[in-house]
Amino acid sequence: MTPTYAELQAQIAALTARADAARRAELASVIAEIQQKMADYGITLEDLGGKRASFRKGRTVAPKYRHPTTGQTWTGRGKHPRWLAAEIAAGQDITAFAIA
Repeated sequence: MTPTYAELQAQIAALTARADAARRAELASVIAEIQQKMADYGITLEDLGGKRASFRKGRTVAPKYRHPTTGQTWTGRGKHPRWLAAEIAAGQDITAFAIA
């Protein structure tokens, strides 16, 4: 007898749960083994092609420019926002929008 779609979906869900449990159970020993081999051979993350996380990643920057009527701001990084580009195109100087 051929299983129904619902039965197959239930089997998939059960197997996925079992696979996740097996992975979690094996993960700690695999990580420990990798760390031990890295220590034994003096391997670094750079040797593996990885990069160390930057301590600056995710930091926010204070805005440097503000539109006087709309209150929109820009940090001064990257491309000019549309509101500032439009004001500059209209003849305004960028320093007129600088936050003191």
